[in-house]
Amino acid sequence: MLGACSSGEKPEPTAANPDPEEVHAVLDDWHAAAAEGDFERYFNHFENDSSIFMGTDATERWTVAEFKPWSKPYFEDDGVAWSFTPTFRKVYFSDEGSTAWFDEELDTPNLGPSRGSGVLVKNANGWKIAHYNLTIPIPNAIVDTVVHMVEKELQQSNQ
Repeated sequence: MLGACSSGEKPEPTAANPDPEEVHAVLDDWHAAAAEGDFERYFNHFENDSSIFMGTDATERWTVAEFKPWSKPYFEDDGVAWSFTPTFRKVYFSDEGSTAWFDEELDTPNLGPSRGSGVLVKNANGWKIAHYNLTIPIPNAIVDTVVHMVEKELQQSNQ
């Protein structure tokens, strides 16, 4: 299981002091659903059709309602949409315990080392993803080169 906030003793979960393992379980199952090509299970982890998924490309900002038709072929073609394996995750909660923020490091076969961050809200159906942002961290040593490449690509696509 991935690490969360930890101290010597684990307090009893309450509404104001939620259990981070519940958030880990939701996110782990969400990633597993994509790896298993389970479209319904994957999208049932979102709060609603207005929840946001942000991909790595600047054009990839979707509501869930927009993301579903875009991603459906990935789920149907191979039985595996994509495979993100969390290697580290940190979870934080609001004071009243109904909102969770997280950031995670991911191992991915197609993107390499990646990072996800997002927000979950707790409702009557448990923890649900309201916002997810997938990124590819760029080492500072090569950021100037990458910025130049992005600017060149944008110029070419605008012609």
